[in-house]
Amino acid sequence: MKPRESSMASIAQRIARQALLTFRTPLPVGEAGKAGKAFLENHGKLKSLMTEVRAADLKLAPRIADSSPGVPPHLYHGAPPVTYMHICETDEFSMGVFLLKNGASIPLHDHPGMHGMLKVMYGKVRISCFDRSDRPAADPQAAPAPGQRGALRRAVLRSTGEYTEESGPCVLAPDRDNLHQIDAVDGPTAFLDILAPPYDPDDGRDCHYYKVLTETEGQQTEEAQKEKEKEKEPEVWLMEISQPPDFWCGGEPYPGPEVSL
Repeated sequence: MKPRESSMASIAQRIARQALLTFRTPLPVGEAGKAGKAFLENHGKLKSLMTEVRAADLKLAPRIADSSPGVPPHLYHGAPPVTYMHICETDEFSMGVFLLKNGASIPLHDHPGMHGMLKVMYGKVRISCFDRSDRPAADPQAAPAPGQRGALRRAVLRSTGEYTEESGPCVLAPDRDNLHQIDAVDGPTAFLDILAPPYDPDDGRDCHYYKVLTETEGQQTEEAQKEKEKEKEPEVWLMEISQPPDFWCGGEPYPGPEVSL
């Protein structure tokens, strides 16, 4: 008897096929009913598979930090602070592995209209998640100068947490945790990443970078700061910026099992 395909396929293959099934029919924001239920069921299965995958399944070997004193590790020999291993991509999603050197960071950026899921393979990352806020500023004095408004937007800090290979996946949606920053903590790290649909500037899905303004830059009053401290999800001002000069992403071959769709 021919073995069932599911018992033969690698977990990378199963994740990719589940991602394709999940995101083949995108779920509009706020959608309910049968379509919403089917999406949530498939999304839950994808999350379960992502929870199971480990570095060995992708033939990834944890890397050792360069401990040369006095030099930022991600600047050694001009090497990129972050590299990417491409696994597969369709119109519905992209899948690959990001590898961050010791001390490296993927700056605060957005995922316009996209779902995402990342699972740490080794090491530790700190992820700070933000959402755009459409609420008016509680204090007019907290708003930036009129000449700056086109470059700034309000956002809500949803969460900041640390993830390891023992953690479940970090999940983002078009309307939740859509902006995030990822920092390597205490050494090199790598994570499996799914984005759905993939970035596509021609279809309005370009990556934008941001910085969180300080209280002075945001012209925040003492009263506004006290109100902010009371909030469980404090609001901040984000300023859109160019890609930071100390961040760039290189590429390297994916060593794991082949994925075909």
